[in-house]
Amino acid sequence: MSAVMVSAEHVGKRYRLRHRHNADQYLTLRDSIAAGVSAPFRWLSGTRTPATTTDDFWALNDVSFRITSGEVVGIIGRNGAGKSTLLKILSRITDPTSGRVTLGGRVASLLEVGTGFHPELSGRENIFLNAAILGMSRAETARKFDAIVAFAEVERFLDTPVKRYSSGMYVRLAFAVAAHLEPEILVVDEVLAVGDADFQKRCLGKIAEVSQGGRTVLFVSHNMSAIQTLCPRALWIDRGRIVRDDRVGEVVRDYLSAGVSRGDADPVHWKVSESIDVAALTMTPNPVESGAPVAFTIALHARSAARISELTLLFQSTLELRIAIVDLRERLPVSIAAGETWTVRGRIRSLPFVEGDYAVGLGIGSQDFFGNRPGLTSLRVVARPPLNGVVPHRAEYRGFVELETEVASE
Repeated sequence: MSAVMVSAEHVGKRYRLRHRHNADQYLTLRDSIAAGVSAPFRWLSGTRTPATTTDDFWALNDVSFRITSGEVVGIIGRNGAGKSTLLKILSRITDPTSGRVTLGGRVASLLEVGTGFHPELSGRENIFLNAAILGMSRAETARKFDAIVAFAEVERFLDTPVKRYSSGMYVRLAFAVAAHLEPEILVVDEVLAVGDADFQKRCLGKIAEVSQGGRTVLFVSHNMSAIQTLCPRALWIDRGRIVRDDRVGEVVRDYLSAGVSRGDADPVHWKVSESIDVAALTMTPNPVESGAPVAFTIALHARSAARISELTLLFQSTLELRIAIVDLRERLPVSIAAGETWTVRGRIRSLPFVEGDYAVGLGIGSQDFFGNRPGLTSLRVVARPPLNGVVPHRAEYRGFVELETEVASE
């Protein structure tokens, strides 16, 4: 049985928020000094200090989970859900207000790329400085120095102050140092939000290499494709609580579906430009059986006269990948008078999508504007009945599209 490397038991983190009333009254230093001098006469003069109240905000509330040796776990959730607060507690940067965290080995955290770099020092000097801050000995850093430099691709600029580095060079060097630690537990927070495509690919490769070495990895990202590629398991955190802890495919599917249904994307109104609003986008029936026909309705309202020359129906998967489009330019161009609504209805004869949840959006344009919004509404596809009694493979194994085939054998 694998050893438990990370254990969180009923962890909570409370912050005390102070609210100042009469917030429009900004005080200068002179005002504050004058108020202090006149304090004995405040009641006689009628001067009052702004009233304040406090409020408790729980960034985390009753969070419990266990992660064993060698597991790679993705942590997903909206901005402000509590992900970074959890990682700071696991990294011993801040203490929990309640509950307990137990760690079974050395922890290396990459929470903010570049933390600990000194802009006046050279790249060479910052490698040793940052490595020391992250817990590496000088001998260990010297042994890995060439590998760090090769990964960062900054050989020509090693003796240049990092303040003269481009943002890409700075990030590459910072990640290279952190990625060459050898901890039992690696905590990584959204490092893929920066850097070009090649750098992101190498980052993913390095994280995968660490995980294959039997070390435990906690990986936070908004990139659902990266989460599914690296992590067999995922934790979904929302409003400080764990909503779901399960296989990554199921957690990501439910997370993205919930995002559409609770209003991350407005299903009935989208202001495309100063002249055009999307008044409606519907799919009927919803849910729809895989391979069955599905109808759609799009309504555009003109606040001022507009001419539409581009209209496209967009379908995306839970991985946020474009699956298909319906090009409606054959009905265009069309002019819509101010105050009028133009409605287009259509039918997809057979929707060949594998069962699951899909985001449906629109691309709309004219000579004066163009808007592209992928997740205006959602469409759920359910499985068709088994063919000849053969139960199909799981949906995540079959890709996105059901291909109609004819097979003959001799």
